[in-house]
Amino acid sequence: MAAKVAQIQEAGVKPRPPGAKPLRTVFTDREVNAYLQIEGPHVLPKGIAEPRIATGAGGKVTARAIVDLDAVRLSQSRGLLDPLSFVTGTLEVVATGTLVAANGSGTGHLESATVGGIPVPKRVVDELLRFYTRTPDRPQGFGIDSQFELPAMIQSVAIDAGHVTVTQ
Repeated sequence: MAAKVAQIQEAGVKPRPPGAKPLRTVFTDREVNAYLQIEGPHVLPKGIAEPRIATGAGGKVTARAIVDLDAVRLSQSRGLLDPLSFVTGTLEVVATGTLVAANGSGTGHLESATVGGIPVPKRVVDELLRFYTRTPDRPQGFGIDSQFELPAMIQSVAIDAGHVTVTQ
């Protein structure tokens, strides 16, 4: 998978001739999970461990990881009604939803999520995602339903059972 990612990045900086056939790169769930197991500690934010994904028809994605909830909980003051005020340590977070990625942009839609096996509201997952995707260029991170630009001149991402196809 690392070689495929490098090819996508390389194709993203080279202008394509007009009328050129689109480049398609396929990743299987097995490839992605092996990549995440090996490269995850180097490329994912500190506090995310043991990530795994499973893809399904119609753009469905289930992502799971062990997440440091203390880092999120302690990042701001919390009220008694805030669900994140009661969680501590590292727990498995599982989120299922769909990804629609076409015309150079993508949007995710959350269907369900659990923290430590307990269903949680969308706002909890949104806060976790925003916290762990913050960068100097994007200090608020990515929101669950936020539209985002696809990198490397990627035009679309098609998700089916067991594999993902990236088109540039």
